[in-house]
Amino acid sequence: MGIFAGFIIACLTIIPLGKESSIQYYFAAALIIFFLGLKDDILVLTPLKKIIGQVIAASIIIAKGDIVIHSMYGFLGVYELPQLISLSVTLLTIIVIINSFNLIDGIDGLAAGLGIFTTLTFGIYFYMAGQIEMAAMALIMTGSLAAFLIFNRAPARIFMGDTGSLLVGLMNAILVIKFINIAASPAAVIPIESSAAIGVSILMIPLFDTLRVFAIRIFNRRSPFSPDRNHIHHILLDKGLAPQTVSLLLVAVNVLFLVFTYNLRHLNINLLIPILVATAFGGFSILYFYKRRHTLMVVAGKGDGGVLQLTKSKPIVPLTPAPKTAEQN
Repeated sequence: MGIFAGFIIACLTIIPLGKESSIQYYFAAALIIFFLGLKDDILVLTPLKKIIGQVIAASIIIAKGDIVIHSMYGFLGVYELPQLISLSVTLLTIIVIINSFNLIDGIDGLAAGLGIFTTLTFGIYFYMAGQIEMAAMALIMTGSLAAFLIFNRAPARIFMGDTGSLLVGLMNAILVIKFINIAASPAAVIPIESSAAIGVSILMIPLFDTLRVFAIRIFNRRSPFSPDRNHIHHILLDKGLAPQTVSLLLVAVNVLFLVFTYNLRHLNINLLIPILVATAFGGFSILYFYKRRHTLMVVAGKGDGGVLQLTKSKPIVPLTPAPKTAEQN
């Protein structure tokens, strides 16, 4: 609730709202997301009800806020999209991004840390590109999350909850689509090649983790919103890393993805995005294999008659209790 209140009050104080401004529609969508998250924090909504609320909020910013994906910018040979497909792709993208921050909010500081990085990155670009309203909105969210993070460090005194994580997801959906459209325009003050790939890289950790977990759950014939411990932060926690270390590590990895993609922005988008995805899967595969080797350690020893026997080692019992982590999502 604190993130929402700080964000809205600061925006209404700093950003002038005019008839030609789309900011008020972003606020309307944020208000819907706020009450949706608040009700879910108190009563726990079904996934269907949460999706319906998110669709309503997304529809507002699509219809009134000019948040629309008009083109694939040559990815898979596709450029301009027909209107129906354009609206459908935009709606799906917004829903995925909203939920990506909601689902990755599993340990203290992670969603807030990633949100600070993403909104700060977008804010700096919009300011340099002369998009002052968008820059102000992005940087106000950065400030709100930074203030929240002070009290969300372990041992946390306040928690983000769905109220905060859904709002952060919505703002990032607005910012990334706006960023891609502006940076890809030939008339942009600061045009960026492969802006779509750059946009994906800015949100790489939450997007990759969410799509990967959704795919695993659907493959196992489960609801994509059913809780488990397949998230990247769970895997790192199971390796023995502290929650604060995990949060810092994943934010750092996301920064590296952006630097990596930006340096390769001159490549054709049909080559750049597969490289980005392959790098993410390669890194995760190494992490997962390393986890299995340490979790399922096999100890070899000679048995009777000199025959080599393989047995699973007993788990090591820590002297101090492991930090509690969120099992949800």
